[in-house]
Amino acid sequence: MTKKGTPIPELGEFGLIERLTEHLPVHSPKTLKGVGDDAAVLRVKDNICSLVTTDMLLEGIHFDLMYAPLRHVGYKAVIASLSDICAMNALPEHFTMSTAISSKFYAEAMDELYEGVRHAIDYYHVDLVGGDTTSSVKGLVLSVTAMGTQLKDKIVYRSGAHPGDLICVTGDLGAAYLGLLLLEREKEVFLENPDIQPDLGKHQYLIQRQLKPEARTDMIKHWAQVGFQPTSLIDVSDGLASDLLHICKQSRVGAVIEEDSVPIKEEAKLLAFDFKINPITCALSGGEDYELLFTVAPSDFDKVKFMPDISVIGEVLPADSGVYLKTTGKKEVPITAQGWNHFNRDIKPEE
Repeated sequence: MTKKGTPIPELGEFGLIERLTEHLPVHSPKTLKGVGDDAAVLRVKDNICSLVTTDMLLEGIHFDLMYAPLRHVGYKAVIASLSDICAMNALPEHFTMSTAISSKFYAEAMDELYEGVRHAIDYYHVDLVGGDTTSSVKGLVLSVTAMGTQLKDKIVYRSGAHPGDLICVTGDLGAAYLGLLLLEREKEVFLENPDIQPDLGKHQYLIQRQLKPEARTDMIKHWAQVGFQPTSLIDVSDGLASDLLHICKQSRVGAVIEEDSVPIKEEAKLLAFDFKINPITCALSGGEDYELLFTVAPSDFDKVKFMPDISVIGEVLPADSGVYLKTTGKKEVPITAQGWNHFNRDIKPEE
């Protein structure tokens, strides 16, 4: 009788990573942080550290070329990795990019892809310093490794939150997910009737948040200028709920989020209602906002409270308090990780 294994979707992305890496040894004394945060931390010299992170994007899983222009795919692939460097309280400086291309693509398509890459290079003042190019039996695959440097005592991990810290987030949440829902809806309409042209004009902000997100290097620069440093930090790529739980797990704390305080654009709220979804669900579970979720020591609150584009959304609690959302109706709802999971999506064969 054949013994059945553990289905990977049961573990999820982070459960699988933990399973595969928890017993791996670390041999180099220069490895200050390996797997388990937004980037690895490697000591370069004295108090100077290098930060390294890798992200992979696959056609049909992370992007759909029916509505995602290749220049936006190239730009977003770079941004996803740059954001992880920001999530360590550092600025990205270099990146490598590897590409696997199937036979359906022509050289002109790759020109368009790299138009987006060049735009990211110019906007964020980072350098492409290498990579690899190979063939693919299916679609397009992009892998980006971003690098930055920071002083050891300026690096911020997910593990530094303490009870009493305030929970803050930059920008607004949920818009990227709603942009995706809108694009998927228009795609279905087009497939049913190609003569109907999509009308996306009034939702440009939501579309841009999905197709062309930004890394919050502006916040990292501003924090350095005013002498502020979070106690813990992560970027919101998998949804507020999942990423808050990462901080809570690594810091061994609980947390409460106030629903009224979570920043959601009015445009996003209206579209969520159109889809018959509670807007807070989009913020908690949508992902791909690439905003910064961070905790602040009470003694540093005066440095944060007047900063633009930052919302205080909750408080860090002792671990035995759990992690929950206090709704507008004053109910306490446990927060669970229901955001992006790469292994819970059906992968269709290329036609």
